[in-house]
Amino acid sequence: MSTAAPDRRTRRRQATIAEILDVAIELMSSEGVAALSLSAVARRLGLQPPSLYQYFPSKMAIYDALFQRGAELFLAAQREAIAAATTDDVVQLHLIGTTAFARWSMQNPVYTQLLFWRTVPGFEPSPEAFAPAQQALADLRAQLQAGVDAGRLHPDAASEEGLAVFTSVTAGVLSQQLANEPDASFDEGRFSRLLPVVLEMFYRYYAPTRGTT
Repeated sequence: MSTAAPDRRTRRRQATIAEILDVAIELMSSEGVAALSLSAVARRLGLQPPSLYQYFPSKMAIYDALFQRGAELFLAAQREAIAAATTDDVVQLHLIGTTAFARWSMQNPVYTQLLFWRTVPGFEPSPEAFAPAQQALADLRAQLQAGVDAGRLHPDAASEEGLAVFTSVTAGVLSQQLANEPDASFDEGRFSRLLPVVLEMFYRYYAPTRGTT
């Protein structure tokens, strides 16, 4: 069953919302993630501030929309990289997906701060905005489980503990990179280029023989 294309008014509204979010990202990049101002967004768009409320009732609503957009983008980046891979080795696929996520994060530092650091006091994403991030976590759990099923990882790797360890060490690499060398490329970054080492450490710690004597 086909879905009817949006009418002209709906398309125009969607385009304006996208433009508002693009401007918000630009302003957050120059002024700071937590310093977003609705009046500044309106001025950049040539709107009166009250007109902005037709699209977003508050600044937190803009943050929420940006959180969802960012989560959808990094989820797509991971999935596209894995889909394009020419290997079926679970370790290599895991590295490919993690590397795609890290590259995207370094190329989109504003989204990264909003998604993974608590840079906006009082902001909590809505369930709808958080859904793609939860899907990304589900993808990660599936990747780790694939490592378990292939005999490359201990079952603990796909547990809540394993997920916490993995996300902590990979987020730590990105935090160090963005804090110390924000303009470096992924391949040249002093910390980001260590991602394969971190992944190897994870696989060694959760080796299939873990806990055996």
